[in-house]
Amino acid sequence: MTTTTVQAAEHTTGIPEIADPSKVAPKDARELSRLFFDQLTVLEEGTPEYQYARNTLIEMNMSLVRYAAGRFRSRGPEEMEDIVQVGMIGLIKAIDRFELSREVEFTSFAVPYIVGEIKRFFRDTSWAVHVPRRLQEARVQLARATEELRSRLGRNPTTKELSELMSLPEDEVVEARVAANGYNSASLDAAIHGSEDGESALADFIGADDAALGLVDDFHSLAPMIAALDERDRQIIHWRFVEELTQKEIGERLGVSQMHVSRLISRLLARLREGMLSTH
Repeated sequence: MTTTTVQAAEHTTGIPEIADPSKVAPKDARELSRLFFDQLTVLEEGTPEYQYARNTLIEMNMSLVRYAAGRFRSRGPEEMEDIVQVGMIGLIKAIDRFELSREVEFTSFAVPYIVGEIKRFFRDTSWAVHVPRRLQEARVQLARATEELRSRLGRNPTTKELSELMSLPEDEVVEARVAANGYNSASLDAAIHGSEDGESALADFIGADDAALGLVDDFHSLAPMIAALDERDRQIIHWRFVEELTQKEIGERLGVSQMHVSRLISRLLARLREGMLSTH
C-alpha cells in the first residue's frame, strides 16, 4: 500500500488518517475501502467518526466516477463537468447502500449506480420540453414498435396495431406520440421553407399578442399599496373586485348603507390611483 497517503495517526476507532484520499491509487483504494466500510457498520451515523469514514470513501473512489464519465467524453468539456457532478451522486448512493456481506467488490457494485445516474441525467435533461418519465420511456417503446411494424407491414402502422404490439391502451399510444413532440424543438425565428416571401418565420404563424401582459407592471406596483391598506379596506377591495359583491351586499356585511360603501370604494380607488401615478 502507498505509505505516503496514510499518516501514522489513527482515529480512536482504528481508522487510519489519510492525508489526501483523492490521491490514493485505485488498487490501494480497493483495499482501504473494505476497512472503511467495515467501520461504517459499527460507527453511529451522524458522529464525526462516521462522517470521516464516509467522506473518505467518497474521495478515495472518485476515480470510479472519472472512469464512468469517460464513456461520455464526446459530450464536450462543459457538459463533462455536469456529468462528473451527477456521477458523484451515483457514487454516494452506492456507498450508502453497499454492504460487505454482498461478497462483491465495491467497484462492481458502484459503477452501475454511477452510470445509471448519468443516464438518468441525460434522459431528464435532453428533452426540449419536460414530460413525465413514463412518457419518455413510452416514446422509446413507441419508436421501436413503429420501426418493427413498418418493416413487417411495409407501411406506417395504425394506432390500434401499435397498441396491440406495445400492450398499451390506444389512448396511451396517442399520448406517447404527442409527448414525443417534446423531444426536439425549433427556434421561433426559424425560417419556414416554401413560404411565399421566403422570409417568414415560425413566430409569424403561432401565438398572438396578449394585452394582459401590459398589466403585469401595474399589478406589481399595486400589490404593495394594497398590502399597506388596513384590514377593513383590503376586505372591501376583495369583496368588490375579487368576489364581485354588490355595494349593497358589502354594506350588509359591514352594517353600513350602500351609499357609505360607495364613498369608501371611491376613496380607496382614488388613493390607489394616486399611488400608481406617482410610481410611473
